[in-house]
Amino acid sequence: MRLLPIVVALGVVGATIASSGETQVPDAQIRPQSLQWQKAGEAALAVGQFQAADDALEAALIVDPRNRGAFVSLARVAQRQKLYGQAIRFTNKALALEPNDPVALGVQGEALVELGAVARAQQNLAKIKTLCGTGPCAPATSLAALIQRGPAMAKAETPAAAAKKN
Repeated sequence: MRLLPIVVALGVVGATIASSGETQVPDAQIRPQSLQWQKAGEAALAVGQFQAADDALEAALIVDPRNRGAFVSLARVAQRQKLYGQAIRFTNKALALEPNDPVALGVQGEALVELGAVARAQQNLAKIKTLCGTGPCAPATSLAALIQRGPAMAKAETPAAAAKKN
């Protein structure tokens, strides 16, 4: 009688372990169709077709929601449209999959700078530098240059300030 709960618990654990390995795909393997959609989205972004890029990248995530690159590319689409908050949300999703992704940290840092959160962007830069080590690192270089420049939104002239000048 006292052994019954233990035997039942062991049976449930055994059944769970046996069934969990049947359908899992390793995280390092993104489905090829998802990568094709991602490439199509990045090509559309390169020529400025934001809606087509967005659609293709979302299709990539439907095919494989673990496609970190698609989240980063969606963040780049949002940045080009000056939707910096949305860019940060997409990079957060990429970083939830891999917290040490220097590209995602760099894109997120760029969006943070544009929103005026320079201190937080500097934290991202420090983490990128740690991840990249002493060698050249494109995400660190571009983020450092953007931090030096400062937020474009703060430098942009507001319509009210332009009206006062006239």
